[in-house]
Amino acid sequence: MLLKVGELAKRCGLTVRTLHHYDAIGLLAPSARSDSGYRLYNRNDIARLHQIQALRRFGLSLADIGAVLANPGSHLASIVDSQIQMLDRQIEQTTTLRDRLSQLQSQLRQGDEPELADWLTTLEMMTMYDKYFTKEEQRQLPFFKEAENSTADEWAAMVQSVREAMAMKIPPHSPGAQNLARRWIEMVVRDTNGDARVLTKLNAMHIDEPAVQAQTGVTPEVLRFIQEAWAETKYAIYQKYLSPDEFRFLRENYLKRTHEYPELIAAIRQHMEDGVAPDDPRMQPLAQQWLELFRSYAGDNPETYAKIREANAKEPELWQGTWIDQRLLGYVIEAMSYLKPC
Repeated sequence: MLLKVGELAKRCGLTVRTLHHYDAIGLLAPSARSDSGYRLYNRNDIARLHQIQALRRFGLSLADIGAVLANPGSHLASIVDSQIQMLDRQIEQTTTLRDRLSQLQSQLRQGDEPELADWLTTLEMMTMYDKYFTKEEQRQLPFFKEAENSTADEWAAMVQSVREAMAMKIPPHSPGAQNLARRWIEMVVRDTNGDARVLTKLNAMHIDEPAVQAQTGVTPEVLRFIQEAWAETKYAIYQKYLSPDEFRFLRENYLKRTHEYPELIAAIRQHMEDGVAPDDPRMQPLAQQWLELFRSYAGDNPETYAKIREANAKEPELWQGTWIDQRLLGYVIEAMSYLKPC
């Protein structure tokens, strides 16, 4: 029995876009294609998808999942460790929630009358952060420090400014929109300590949790506006180095896969800090994905690559807000040098 991509997506609770992405990064390629070009998945493909989803629940990145499936048996101990850590976090979160509810119960029994709706909203948000961030991250990052009310106020004002710009239909290429994007990125880098691993968790929380969107006002539409305006700051620089055709291709494709970078950078930084060698099998899928993302907006012409490298070398602004430093870039470049030619 063969399933089309739409049928498989419906049966397993994923989106067609997700399955297309898994195919694009080599994580789950369909075993066949119909005469019309539709992806067709067989029993083995579905079994592999089951493994992917199981590993995803353990908190592994897509790159790490690819490495595990490419080397079956070599990482089973680490998978079990990840599952234990996930269960430990769930136990801790449940205990924290119970303690907070007990505190509320005690207040109510003593006749205190807290603003119940506000209190429960705060409780919900704090529990949400516990779901995505470790206690250590919450202790270290200014984003989570309750005493710093100015940070929360600053973000509320920023979100309001962006929403007003959207309501006024200010285009992303306008100076005002670009200035908003620059300030937004500066604040995100500041409040994540420049760590793409924290950024990845923030993105996941804002995408997956409607309650967070409602509370913060940071909706997918707001994020899209910032992404488009931020990209415009890059386009203005690249245009100076590229031919009209090269620039047209870059502009048409730049934003199509940039959402994949934070998770990729986070996984690479973790490997780098763990001492994983650039030629290690666990690092090679990440290097391949990096190369594919670059080609997705740079094309296939080596002369274009050279121009983009020149722009990156001469224009420090291109590196701002990328969560990439020279050490990480050197690590990736060395890893790519070990890739086997296709």
